[in-house]
Amino acid sequence: MSSVFIGLGSNVGDREENIKKAISNLKNISNIELKNESSLYVTEPVGYIDQRDFLNAVIEIETDLTPHELLKVTKSIEEELKRERKIKWGPRTIDLDILLYNDIRIEESHLNVPHPEIKNRAFVLIPLAEIAGQLIHPDGKSINDLLHELNDVKSVRRYH
Repeated sequence: MSSVFIGLGSNVGDREENIKKAISNLKNISNIELKNESSLYVTEPVGYIDQRDFLNAVIEIETDLTPHELLKVTKSIEEELKRERKIKWGPRTIDLDILLYNDIRIEESHLNVPHPEIKNRAFVLIPLAEIAGQLIHPDGKSINDLLHELNDVKSVRRYH
């Protein structure tokens, strides 16, 4: 079984419900086991800023799916929850990103693992550190160390 961390984000409709549905859909797949789940965090949008704040979370799963099989699963869940891709970094009902898959590296046009923006995004590092702060990123630093090196963490706050 492989250990995988997935980032989730939503800023359209009932954001909390969208994240809950996505996690539930993942848990309903026979070869995926939910191991851990972060709190929800409110995050200001990045890139395209003329939109509602996001709710973000990170989950840890164990699976025997390959990274490409898991990508198909995440994309089908996004589709099921009516994700639309109209604007880069634009509004979305749900976004599921494979952040880390064991310690492997994949660099392809449609799949990059580890996610190339982990080190730059507080909305990923904060919930990831909550559930796996001591985890070592494939580049050799712990998630806690990467978070500590990040300058802008003020744009992320715990939800509720």
